Amino acid sequence: MTKGADIGVYGLGTMGSALALNFADKGFHVAVSNREADWISRFLQDAGPLSERMVGEAELRAFVQAIARPRNILFMIPSGAPMDAMIDAISPLLEEGDTLIDGGNADFNATRRRSQAFEGTGRHFVGLGVSGSEEGARHGPSMMVGGTDHSWTALRPMVEAIAAKFEGDPCVDHLGPDGAGHFVKTVHNGIE
Repeated sequence: MTKGADIGVYGLGTMGSALALNFADKGFHVAVSNREADWISRFLQDAGPLSERMVGEAELRAFVQAIARPRNILFMIPSGAPMDAMIDAISPLLEEGDTLIDGGNADFNATRRRSQAFEGTGRHFVGLGVSGSEEGARHGPSMMVGGTDHSWTALRPMVEAIAAKFEGDPCVDHLGPDGAGHFVKTVHNGIE
């Protein structure tokens, strides 16, 4: 992996692990990290041959540096205060054009607030609704993207590749700015 990973996945719980494996399975190079550092080596070992497309970094700075610029960093961590703390911790390490993606079940109002805080910084924030449980995350989730056009352009090839397909079309779309993705995910959860 000379140029750096195509995407970073932080959070190797059930959904984060499954999404990281899905990205690698579709040919993308993935940097992975986790707050509990001992999870990283275990995850890479369990990934088998797919680990050849992954790099694990326990230290946040090394994780960020392992990702090709402009960076796309997907967080699969608890919503709320943990996400705000992560934004505070990682922001000094980011550069213009980088995108942070919150893939948790966030309140769309919080996503709107976070997106607004990124305006004018040259960096981007995406609220990504992910549906399909562990099996879907591993083999084809449905995803709802809320964010800037810049973010959608960067993410689109990757999320279309890993998404579920319906009549050949990927089950992912850019639904609008800031909290749009998490808003649609909230409606989806309510219907379910």
